[in-house]
Amino acid sequence: MNQPSSDSEKTHAPKRAKGASAAPAEAQVVRKPVNTLAIVPKSARITSLGRKTYNVLLYEAQSQGMENDFYRAPLERLVKGIDFDSNDHGLIKKHLRAMVSTTVEWQSPTTGEGSAWNISGLLAHAKLTKEKGQVWVEWSYAINLKQELLHPTLFARLKLEIISQLRSHAGIALYEICTRYKDIGRTSRQHWRWWRPVLSGQPDSDRTARLEYRIFKRDTLKPAIAEMNAITDLEVELVEHKEGRTISEIQFLIRPSSQPAQALMTPPLRADLQLIGMAKALGIAEDKADDLIEDFGAEAVKSGLEVLAERIQKSYPEPLRDHFRYLKSVMPGEAAKAERKQAEIAARAVPPEFEKKNFQAKRQARWIAEWNRRQREFVTSQIAGMPVAIQQQMSADLLADMERRNVHPTLRKRLQTSGWQHPLVAQEMIRWYAPGALGEHWDKPTPEQLLGVAGELGDEG
Repeated sequence: MNQPSSDSEKTHAPKRAKGASAAPAEAQVVRKPVNTLAIVPKSARITSLGRKTYNVLLYEAQSQGMENDFYRAPLERLVKGIDFDSNDHGLIKKHLRAMVSTTVEWQSPTTGEGSAWNISGLLAHAKLTKEKGQVWVEWSYAINLKQELLHPTLFARLKLEIISQLRSHAGIALYEICTRYKDIGRTSRQHWRWWRPVLSGQPDSDRTARLEYRIFKRDTLKPAIAEMNAITDLEVELVEHKEGRTISEIQFLIRPSSQPAQALMTPPLRADLQLIGMAKALGIAEDKADDLIEDFGAEAVKSGLEVLAERIQKSYPEPLRDHFRYLKSVMPGEAAKAERKQAEIAARAVPPEFEKKNFQAKRQARWIAEWNRRQREFVTSQIAGMPVAIQQQMSADLLADMERRNVHPTLRKRLQTSGWQHPLVAQEMIRWYAPGALGEHWDKPTPEQLLGVAGELGDEG
């Protein structure tokens, strides 16, 4: 895959004194290393608020400089909606605790781009202290990651004001990855099961091992793409690659948005916790409110809480006994309302020429998909034509490579029991063999090759 142009190693975030005011909104860009874009949780779920907070902490640490052993910032600079004169910091403690205890694998979204593989917690330690009436957050990073986190050589420039508007973990993760590869115009291709924990923020389990692609697409991919296209300065499109009749690998086409990113609704350096306070006042526990925001979005939860407040006030036909149960029951309807409202806003902002651009992009994606299908068929026929002994040795080498990359155990077992030509394994063999046999860009058609396919398929989208 073509490597994205590296941002200059000499670019540094501006330093400021500890406790100084944050930079203006337009300057709030965090340089996130490629190895931290496709983090895979191993021990616990990563929430959208947790990921947003982590980006803010990284921005603060990069601003304060490499020479510090730990970093500090006033809590009020990171969050809003909390009574700082009370001891009510349960939600903040919950997310800081999760960032320290959650084990993650750090990897690049493109094989071979990151310099190393690492595993650690998101943070090495975190602490809250109260000094002269002001609450401060202190944190540090694992020693094996600090250099790359604070002075990265390969990184994505992420706009915190955009991240602050994204609702879901999948939307945030997809934005971060697509921002890295926007100059190339597409992400790398990976098996859809590789994307599942990266985008969902949830570790693999026995349940997710049984998950079908159509469910992952419905519940994670489509909402994340819609969110990105409605809010960010990028437009993304899902491209599915089949092995036979089964979707195997997916990737995303990326292009600049035909509309500007939505205007800020909240300060980008502050995670909005006002809804949590509103929920607590209505008898909803912090963690339950946080889960609802993660599942349905802040706008829908706000509307749901307003419905709950009205129902509590009416006490008709009888006083409400279980506030959370009632709130949860109205959330699907409020989420649908919020989605319709967001769609209406997005539709009003789309210029007339958008449909034409969208048609052209889909047409080109179809040509690329067909060219790649033919390439995979060619590679498969090459391998299948080799002597059986050579195919067996290649399968053994592939298995060792899959174990090194920690490919899902199900795929490794399929290779051992059914051979490399099994539909779920063949793409792994092709991806392993083709770069060495056909060159690094074996799956990247030249304009001339694409033109040949276009001539055969015609001009229809």
